[in-house]
Amino acid sequence: MPEQPYEPEGAIAGTGMGGAMDLAASEAVTLEKTPGGPEGTGPQQKPRSLWSDAWRDLRRNPVFIISGLVILFLVVISLWPSLIASGNPLKCDLAKAQEGSQPGHPFGYDGQGCDVYTRTVYGTRISISVGVLATLGVAVLGSVLGGLAGYFGGAWDSVMSRITDIFFAIPVVLGGLVLLSVVTSNTIWPVIGFIVLLGWTQVYRIARGSVITAKQNDYVQAARALGASDSRILLRHIAPNAVAPVIVVATIALGTYIALEATLSYLGVGLKPPTVSWGIDISSASAYIRNAPHMLLWPAGALAITVLAFIMLGDAVRDALDPKLR
Repeated sequence: MPEQPYEPEGAIAGTGMGGAMDLAASEAVTLEKTPGGPEGTGPQQKPRSLWSDAWRDLRRNPVFIISGLVILFLVVISLWPSLIASGNPLKCDLAKAQEGSQPGHPFGYDGQGCDVYTRTVYGTRISISVGVLATLGVAVLGSVLGGLAGYFGGAWDSVMSRITDIFFAIPVVLGGLVLLSVVTSNTIWPVIGFIVLLGWTQVYRIARGSVITAKQNDYVQAARALGASDSRILLRHIAPNAVAPVIVVATIALGTYIALEATLSYLGVGLKPPTVSWGIDISSASAYIRNAPHMLLWPAGALAITVLAFIMLGDAVRDALDPKLR
């Protein structure tokens, strides 16, 4: 009988395992050809971070788009008010006092004969400046003190918690009447300093709570076990993961600080003439609300739109950065 040639496939089939081996081999080939497989022939999908997810959600949110466009317009005219208002906000003509809308002067004139439109446009600069600078001061001071208290705890945390309780007990408007009434400066810095003095406590509590939560995570414990210093842990590991709530609170508070500046100026303890401010113009127009309501409506409307835009922006940012609200 002639000798049959040796065939490896037949030998494997004879053992009853050929089907399984063929299936495993085919799956291995398929895995190698699959995108992102062992050979890396396909594109690897990069994991998304909180910030990339938030930006994707914000771009699809009409509230964020509308409020962002309004704020962008306000920032542009605060930097270059002459783009849409060519007049001088301090140039007045008593002969035109309380007159209504006229060609070239769509908002009419105030009680001193000044162009209401020009003053409303130039008042944007003061409001945006006070709001942005006060928010930056509040965010930095509150974040630093709250981060240190939340990370180190102990006596520092206890003392700072009692100090924040004291500041929370001070009524904001009453505190402004008392503190700013003795200030004779005609600049925006006393108002900004007062807002920072009473506003940092809110950010402090938010930052403290965020740091306490973040420092309990495994990656912080691992960094500490590897010998990382406290400053490195705070700046590289905790701060990036605890800053989101601070951004949300600061964005919403910016609109509140603009309204607070207008309130203090309306009461006569904030900004003072000849500074162009919506609060000053509203205060001057309140005596003529029956005879010339346009003097009050335009600066008050500009103030309301500005505050509303920043609050809407803060709400949109909060919805995007809070995973629980998705």
